[in-house]
Amino acid sequence: MKKMLMLVLLMLLCSIFAVPAFAQTGGGAAGGTNWVAITSGFAIAIAAGLAAQGQGRAASSACEALGRNPAARAGIQVALILGLAFIESLVLFTLVIIFVKVA
Repeated sequence: MKKMLMLVLLMLLCSIFAVPAFAQTGGGAAGGTNWVAITSGFAIAIAAGLAAQGQGRAASSACEALGRNPAARAGIQVALILGLAFIESLVLFTLVIIFVKVA
């Protein structure tokens, strides 16, 4: 209970310190840095890297399952393809969000 209370207080403290950052005006120089474009590159790199790791683990698990029970090939194959499609769709959603934010 004490750890949970400390965590809540820490989150409250961090949110209080973050409030002044949102109060700043955007009256900077006209040729400022486009931070959205820079962070978008990092976001798609992280999304693609983690999706590739997830796809590798899913394929590895499917190969192990096929090695243990070759008779269940049809069910494992359907689950693998569906899982890979969902993993890849998350990367595509990230790409769409980036295009919406940058444009």
